[in-house]
Parts: sequence; structure tokens; C-alpha cells
Amino acid sequence: MSTTPETMTTYEHVQLDSKGVPVIVGTTMKVVELVMAQMAYGWSPEELHFQHPYLTLGQIHSALAYYWDHKEELDADIERRRQYAEDERRNAGLSPLAGKLHKQKIPS
Repeated sequence: MSTTPETMTTYEHVQLDSKGVPVIVGTTMKVVELVMAQMAYGWSPEELHFQHPYLTLGQIHSALAYYWDHKEELDADIERRRQYAEDERRNAGLSPLAGKLHKQKIPS
């Protein structure tokens, strides 16, 4: 029986952009964006494909594999994004519509 040397593979459908951010090849979608959608809605890879038909199942699975192999780093990025969004929401205050609705509260 002949044995062949093992060869490491890379994530065929994931590349790092000029800032070192992992994106899905051929798209502008960041791996964390796909993962955040999966986390927010509990979507399976098949549902992710239904929601993002421009992505192949191969791209989706590759991106998810990249996430699980780099989970700590990408979770920190997701938390940073969540905190930024929360800070911006807090700093923005009420929108004009929300302010108007708040003033129109009907007394109980």
C-alpha cells in the first residue's frame, strides 16, 4: 500500500481583504456578516443560501468553517461591532418620529 504525504488545504472561498478582514471570495460579504445573520436568525447553511442566493453552499460552508477555526478573533470583532452600533444608537437619541410619538403618549 502506497502512502502519499498529507497536504494542508486552505479555505477556498475565503480571502483576506487589504485590511486583513476575511471576506467571501467574489463578493463584498464579510465572514462576520454571514455569521451574524446566522446567529441573529438561527439560520442553517441552506437557509443562509436561500436568503443570500448569490452565495453558493460551498462559499457558506467555507465561511462558517473559517469562523469556527478563528472563533475567538471573529467573536471579538462581532462584539466590537455590536458595541459600536449600541454606542451610536445611544448617542443618536430619539429620531424625530420617535420623539413625536413619545410626546403623543396617551395618559392612562
